[in-house]
Amino acid sequence: MFDKLEDLLIRYEELMSELSEPDVANNPERFRKLMKEQSDLTPVADAYRSYKQCRQNMEDSLAMLEEESDEELRALAREELGSARAGVEELEKKLKILLLPKDPNDEKNVIVEIRAGAGGDEAALFAAEIYRMYQHYAEARNWKTEIVEADETGIGGMKSITFILSGQGAYSVMKYESGVHRVQRVPETESGGRIHTSTITVAVMPEAEEVDVRIDEKDIRIDVMRASGNGGQCVNTTDSAVRLTHYPTGIVVYSQTEKSQLQNKAKAFALLRAKLYDMECQKAHDAEAEARRSQIGTGDRSEKIRTYNFPQGRVTDHRINLTLYRLDKVLNGDIQEIIDACIAADQAAKLAKMGDA
Repeated sequence: MFDKLEDLLIRYEELMSELSEPDVANNPERFRKLMKEQSDLTPVADAYRSYKQCRQNMEDSLAMLEEESDEELRALAREELGSARAGVEELEKKLKILLLPKDPNDEKNVIVEIRAGAGGDEAALFAAEIYRMYQHYAEARNWKTEIVEADETGIGGMKSITFILSGQGAYSVMKYESGVHRVQRVPETESGGRIHTSTITVAVMPEAEEVDVRIDEKDIRIDVMRASGNGGQCVNTTDSAVRLTHYPTGIVVYSQTEKSQLQNKAKAFALLRAKLYDMECQKAHDAEAEARRSQIGTGDRSEKIRTYNFPQGRVTDHRINLTLYRLDKVLNGDIQEIIDACIAADQAAKLAKMGDA
């Protein structure tokens, strides 16, 4: 591990030197790549430098304890030794996490699909609430939200909604939301006051670039039509909605939220690329079953990951056995504690696997 860290530190210093060269700024592509690599290496370089300083402090304190006879100085050396040892232990853990293999999709934007499952109208109402939860979470992180397609019910619910979240590291945190979300509550339409259980599914896909997925035009059928539902004066008056059918996979995507047919077409193609890229990622996950099991629910869409219990005001994430008694805040977008716990559990599982290797 430390040989690798030394190599990374040398590379980091080389990057800093290259970036200071006058001609680098004249080559935007090279400058961008160097800046990206420098940004990726900075946390490791900073942590490793701190680690080396703590190790040096330990050695200096031990030397003082051996050489000094003055009791006050020895007491000071013992205090500094304890602090340096604690720092070394903490930084070793941090460095191990920083050296874990990174998901190449982590920095990408995401496309999220929410679909009502069991529960009829109640599931559709819950799907709308979970969409608003993610919308609030995105606002708190200064992410941009764009709806691609929404199938709304007449009572404020959503049979399905597909939207794009654009922001730094969106996939790195949102990927833990994929799976089945379950709600337990008394529906407003239930006169007997019985608790019902409904479900929705959430699929989180990294937004794919054209270089990630190549689509042959011969494999696509493009249909244009008039949009339906809410959407302003252009709805039902112009052929702005776009539907794509991908023959090889049978995937059908639809976009109608923009007034322009070109904009809807661009969104539809972005969704199709994401779905095709996600299919390839799922195949890779399936081919590495053991690695997939070590992750905290980032691969299996059929996995029940979370329950929202209204009578008790609690949210339980079943993957990490975490229960929070602040349902109202969670539904208002305060989900960072859950995501942080999932990330920590995922890292711990990967570190344990590295230790077994």
